Amino acid sequence: MVHIPLIRRGKTYRSIDVARIAHHATREPVAEISQANAGLIRRDLLAQDAMRASLTAIPVARLMEMTRQAAHHFVHDTLPLGDTMQSPGDYVAQLSATTGMPHVMVRRNMQRIVSVMENVPEILRGLTRGLDLGILDRGFGEVNGQALSFYPKTRALGVVLPSNSPGVHGLWIPAISMKMPLVLRPGGTEPWTPFRLIQALMKAGVPGDAFNYFPSDHAGAGEIVRRTGRSMFFGDVGAVGSVAGDPRVELHGPGYSKVLFGADLAPKWRDYLDVMAASVAENGGRSCVNASGVWTPAHGRELADALAGRLVTIEPRAADDPAAEIAPFVDGRVAERISQQIDAALYEAGAEDVTLRLRRGPRLVQAHGATFLLPTVIHCASSDHPLANREFLFPFVSVVDVTAEQMAALPECLGSTLAVTALTNDQALVQRLIDSDLIGRLNLGPLQTNRIAWDQPHEGNLFEHLYGRRAFQKVG
Repeated sequence: MVHIPLIRRGKTYRSIDVARIAHHATREPVAEISQANAGLIRRDLLAQDAMRASLTAIPVARLMEMTRQAAHHFVHDTLPLGDTMQSPGDYVAQLSATTGMPHVMVRRNMQRIVSVMENVPEILRGLTRGLDLGILDRGFGEVNGQALSFYPKTRALGVVLPSNSPGVHGLWIPAISMKMPLVLRPGGTEPWTPFRLIQALMKAGVPGDAFNYFPSDHAGAGEIVRRTGRSMFFGDVGAVGSVAGDPRVELHGPGYSKVLFGADLAPKWRDYLDVMAASVAENGGRSCVNASGVWTPAHGRELADALAGRLVTIEPRAADDPAAEIAPFVDGRVAERISQQIDAALYEAGAEDVTLRLRRGPRLVQAHGATFLLPTVIHCASSDHPLANREFLFPFVSVVDVTAEQMAALPECLGSTLAVTALTNDQALVQRLIDSDLIGRLNLGPLQTNRIAWDQPHEGNLFEHLYGRRAFQKVG
């Protein structure tokens, strides 16, 4: 059986404590993973100064070039995986086996990660607003005649990772080019991507001292968040709530992303059906930027019927089928609970599962030895319905009727929303959206909610999370 070790400052370590992960469908063991207890993590993180010193001596330009080289290694090379080696094909098959993600989606996410690595100079220019990155090498500099100096807010970045989609790893990769070592806690069923990325980056020349890989329980994850001065934390509502309000932690929870129609373009909703369907269903609906709501002041019922007609054609397929568009649930009981929650909420008047009527079959199905939830479109006659602003880990969307009074008060009634695609030419509405602190990412025009520009902030600006600007003057 494949054994995945810890990585402690670049060196692998086999722990006495191990956990096993199984194939999502057969439940046969796929790998065993060394576990880092809280004491080991606490002890290792006493060396954060030395970890960071390994990167501070290397110019940012060289670290960016190493990251670009690592992109080739990640997607093409056979790399170490514990006591064995892992080819790109092995990686795709292993990740698919433990997460249920179809091979075609894994490869697509690989390319997203590669895109980040290859374009890290452009990404850093976006995150730093065009800063001369040599200032991070010297600690100070001058831009347009103005003296600038930045200091690190931490000595390492801790990252508590999810298992829902490999693409999220694009968010922490730029930290290396910012001279920040990493302390990664992988998701329980997706240990593969961060381990492979570390191997690719070390092969490209990034010092091993910069990398720590600590599979662990919740206590270990908590230790990483407490012991690193800045961290990123991925999780559901319950998980992220435990660290909400801590300025040292950049939270990545449910996105509640939405497509919003203005009154002027709502009658033309058919022109945007492709954008809506892709926003909901791409990547199996697993991403926080997948749309979970379409809010419209008119034609909600017609829109819901048409959108359901598109999504109802998506069906379960084998993991290696290149036409696969949805992924099964690793734990079928989770899928059952989600489906039961939706059905229970539908007992409250004012909402209908439109897809149920169109497909004439259950939402929860068994296929290819696994449990799937089929795409679901709910029409809500009011934004007050319990399903109007919900998010689930599959292609689920509520088409919500919005009153004229609510349209006039937008965006307050939307609630906190990670990504909004606004389809309107109403400049007053556009300005209110621009002025709102409830919206993390704003797309004006027919852009999918899940189309990410990596040089734009995503639930916080990583550069500003890691560095602060100080007042600075220098004579001579």
